[in-house]
Amino acid sequence: MAKTKREILMSFMKGNLLTILTVIGVFGGVVVGVIMRNSREEGWTKREIMYVSYVGDIFLQMLKSLILPLIVASIITAIGGLDLSLSGKIGARAIAYYFITTVSAVILGMILVSIIHPGEGDVSSIHKSGTSRNVTTVDTLLDLIRNMFPPNLVQACTAQYQTQLIPPSDTEIIEKNLTLHDWEISHNFTTSSNILGLVVFATVMGITLAKMAEQGKPLLIFFETLGAAMLMITYWVIWVSPIGIFFLVAAKILEMESFEAIVGQLGMYFMTVLVGLFIHGFIVIPVYYTICTRKLPFRFIVNMSQALFTAFGTGSSNATLPISMGCLEERNNIDKRVVRFVMPIGATINMDGTALYEAVAAIFISQVRGMALSLGQLLAISVTATAASIGAAGIPQAGLVTMVMVLDTVGLPPEDVTLIITVDWLLDRFRTMINVLGDSIGAGIVDHLSKDELLKISEREIEMDRVDSQNGKLNTEEDGL
Repeated sequence: MAKTKREILMSFMKGNLLTILTVIGVFGGVVVGVIMRNSREEGWTKREIMYVSYVGDIFLQMLKSLILPLIVASIITAIGGLDLSLSGKIGARAIAYYFITTVSAVILGMILVSIIHPGEGDVSSIHKSGTSRNVTTVDTLLDLIRNMFPPNLVQACTAQYQTQLIPPSDTEIIEKNLTLHDWEISHNFTTSSNILGLVVFATVMGITLAKMAEQGKPLLIFFETLGAAMLMITYWVIWVSPIGIFFLVAAKILEMESFEAIVGQLGMYFMTVLVGLFIHGFIVIPVYYTICTRKLPFRFIVNMSQALFTAFGTGSSNATLPISMGCLEERNNIDKRVVRFVMPIGATINMDGTALYEAVAAIFISQVRGMALSLGQLLAISVTATAASIGAAGIPQAGLVTMVMVLDTVGLPPEDVTLIITVDWLLDRFRTMINVLGDSIGAGIVDHLSKDELLKISEREIEMDRVDSQNGKLNTEEDGL
């Protein structure tokens, strides 16, 4: 018997209830935020905004509490449960995908900003806001490598290494003609998780357990159970996401200094980045997906909508990771071994949206300053933007920090990053959506290309279980005799 339109609608609503509620949460937050913002002439105080965002902050903390155990358990389980000769091929495919898409994003961003020229014209309406961190490209790259090898795993859960430059007095700078490279160096640990270091450790631990085979099984089972428990808790937490995202978005609307920045001179820059993100996320990457899988990407992307709207609400690809993994496994039927191997690594090093944004921002700032960039400088921006996107470890607005590194490469003052801070909070949410989408489509491509390897692993596991079962029966019969 054919279903009525009402039954079809109810079935759709039931199957996509969480996604629909999340969309309502995003747009509801925007509407309520705008209404509250225009309800009185004086601005909202920081305390009042804190009250509005309180529920959203709790939701964000709930998500963040799941990140570290989920990432570590997923990577160890994925690598430890695979044959190293086969997992190496899967890993190589993932890394190749990350490299190709990141470079594509950078090139696309550079082409768009060179065609549109958002930095030319009347720039008097652009105001600097906030402060920037003094840092050199060399220090940033060295910190990235240092953080790959944390001295203390417990400390890595709450802090990461960071080089700081102590500025001399203005008199010394003038008299001795000092540059950033001459400033005194200070080392300390910032209060943010060293995700990259934990990913490296988890990868090494997974390889070790794979080599240990049967001897490493008990520890591997522990991490499998931990990962399963984290995913179960995640399924409970995500039902709070529509409410949490509603309050986060409403608070951000109230926090905005002015809407004029979005429609003024910075509006051209804003639209350039937005167009680039849209083309890369919904045209370039889907084309890669279609070429590699011979499938249309529309259903795949629709099934990821819950994760994409959560990424917009939280502004963090790591905070969205539990939901992204759930969408891939439950809705897109991607092999859980691929999801738990590819996604945690992708959330750490694959930042297509961030790479595109940093390339556009650097050239935009050079246009504002009337500085013509040579081919060599454009090449330097592309290389540095790619490297910087790897260093932006999935935390909100981390791209703004690594932006300083890109500016330093072409000789632009680090304080110029304050030119774009006004609109960065909103762009951060859009580029996080593209980061999550890029990681997810990458998992789909790797899953399709790795079918043969995954089948061999499954057959080997079935054979091992059969042998273990036979051995168990023989031992039982011997005991009976």
